Amino acid sequence: MDGSPQRGLSRRRFLAATAAGGAATLLGGPAALAARPSRSFVRAARADTGAIWFEKSIPELQALMRSGHLTSRELTKAYLHRIAALNPTLHAVIETNPQAVGIAARRDGERHAGRVRGPLHGIPILLKDNIATDDAMETTAGSLALVGSRVPRDATVAARLRAAGAVILGKANLSEWANFRGNVPPAVTQRGLFLNGWSGRGGFTRDPYVLSWDPCGSSSGSGVGPAANLCTAAVGTETDGSVVCPAGNNAVVGLKPTLGLVSQDGIIPIAHSQDTAGPMGRTVTDVAIMLNAMVSPFGEVRGRAIPADYRAFLRRGALRGARIGVDRQLFSADFFADVTLNPVTEAALDVMRSLGATIVDPANGPNPFDFGDAEFEVLLKEFKVDIARYLRGLRHTSMRTLADLIAFNRAHCAQEMRFFGQEVFEAAEATNGLDASYRAARALCLDLTRRNGIDKVMAHHRLDAIVAPIYSFGSSAPAVAGYPNISVPTGVTADGRPGGIWMYSGFLKEPKLLALAFDLEQEIGGRPQPKFLGQLPPLPPDAGLCPVSTTKARGRARARHLGTGKMLKH
Repeated sequence: MDGSPQRGLSRRRFLAATAAGGAATLLGGPAALAARPSRSFVRAARADTGAIWFEKSIPELQALMRSGHLTSRELTKAYLHRIAALNPTLHAVIETNPQAVGIAARRDGERHAGRVRGPLHGIPILLKDNIATDDAMETTAGSLALVGSRVPRDATVAARLRAAGAVILGKANLSEWANFRGNVPPAVTQRGLFLNGWSGRGGFTRDPYVLSWDPCGSSSGSGVGPAANLCTAAVGTETDGSVVCPAGNNAVVGLKPTLGLVSQDGIIPIAHSQDTAGPMGRTVTDVAIMLNAMVSPFGEVRGRAIPADYRAFLRRGALRGARIGVDRQLFSADFFADVTLNPVTEAALDVMRSLGATIVDPANGPNPFDFGDAEFEVLLKEFKVDIARYLRGLRHTSMRTLADLIAFNRAHCAQEMRFFGQEVFEAAEATNGLDASYRAARALCLDLTRRNGIDKVMAHHRLDAIVAPIYSFGSSAPAVAGYPNISVPTGVTADGRPGGIWMYSGFLKEPKLLALAFDLEQEIGGRPQPKFLGQLPPLPPDAGLCPVSTTKARGRARARHLGTGKMLKH
């Protein structure tokens, strides 16, 4: 690992810094949002569009560095400059790595000496703030409760990316605790506002396409980072929708891998039966390169044949003869789809058809309402156990159990519970471990999403993949099954919001998904660039929870989709 650990912002300073507003960002100060973005922000957003590194893919950046037209140090400094200029409005980055420029310089030195570690050599990336890095940065899941804590080591994913030559540029903002803390108050949704992308440390992440639009979560900053050219690529994590949803709403490619393909070690958990890290980037090629470095098999995947290089499957013509199912039920408002995005997905299906794919419509996957309650029970019970196991490995913190986190939030209500409570935390705390009810719920989930779900539908229709619209419940079945799902941007709506497809398949079918996604991407011509349209929304209304007058936050925990934040109720 590069550099020795240094302590950054202290816990006391962090709590003091956020006391005034409850929504702050290390790089941007308190989130006092104006109606319009500042002129300096607009100028800065447009300033780099002519730079040689802007919007370039990983192979293109490697070619520039190989030719001597760009160094990793120059690229890293350019991204840091752009973060400094845009992040006070976008709030996509919780903190930058003070060692990043030095690490980049060392990668340049290695290149000059003839040692290039691979396609990620010298490439600056962001990691979601629930992925442990044993360096000068914090790992907190966006929560003030873990500020000042020390992780025992790099997460396996972080260590593998460092070894591959990547420069870890900083930590990306997220929906605090990966969207698994509390309910969204009705007053928020009634006003057309969003809580996705908010954390006590980082404030509100904003979508660079339409500033008032939902950046989705929980990997909000990991989606906005590459979308707004604050980094080359990023790593997010997903339990259900938290990679593919922010990828879709920020017009980047995001891959949720098969459970077991990428190590969970060192990642702040929700639930071991569904959690996985996933790569996010501006192109399918970049995502394949990132996946190559991240592969670290465990569980069902250990011992299976894994491709040596996922780029080998990226070829034109992959859609010719493919059979693509359409999960038509998920296009419906009855399933809480945003039907205004459907035309972009329909246009993508037309492109796939024009490339020789057979579109099987409908070919509905599992109904998320059939297993949603069971999924929520599994997540609640695993979270209580898994978070305690994670916290036990930390140093310099008194947080050891979920009960400790709940108590912290009550004690720091103004900073942590100004906008929503912790009903989910409290529901998880009330569980009794991985009991018979848990085992039955997990078995039901697997039956409905695997054997009598995705596997059955794909076999019946002889499918290569199933397509769902973005910003839907189309992540739930593959998430619960542990199967791969990819988000591909394919256009924008008339008002500038990104649209695209989510495409999922069976166990370890990443090569097939990447191939199909690449063919579609190449035909469409790549993603649209953000235009930073619209106005910044007002802050959501105060949830009225502070000061805490009872031992619990108000209300009963409700099952909700972790990516979109929409309630799982029929």
